Amino acid sequence: MTLDLLPIGQSARIVAVDWSRLIDEEARRLRALGIDVGARVAVAHRGVFAGKDPLAISVGRMTVALRRVHAQAMEVAVLGDEAAGTGGCEAGQFETGGRTADEVA
Repeated sequence: MTLDLLPIGQSARIVAVDWSRLIDEEARRLRALGIDVGARVAVAHRGVFAGKDPLAISVGRMTVALRRVHAQAMEVAVLGDEAAGTGGCEAGQFETGGRTADEVA
């Protein structure tokens, strides 16, 4: 499934990105925001403009506006209920294999 088809609130992991469908500068910006293979994402909101553009995507603690055409270039795998809602992170924990920030440092 592509990111643009992910139901609102459902968590997923980006498993593939067809970067050739994007302009190089746009691809660099998305990567800089953490939107790349392996990232956990969720659709928070769809726009009201024609084609439901833009999409508000949750990536970690950020919400990023993403054009639908960009989301169509991203394949996602739906995550189970254990990762839903918080992007798989408990309060005080980040993408560190379940360890707290203090344990990683």
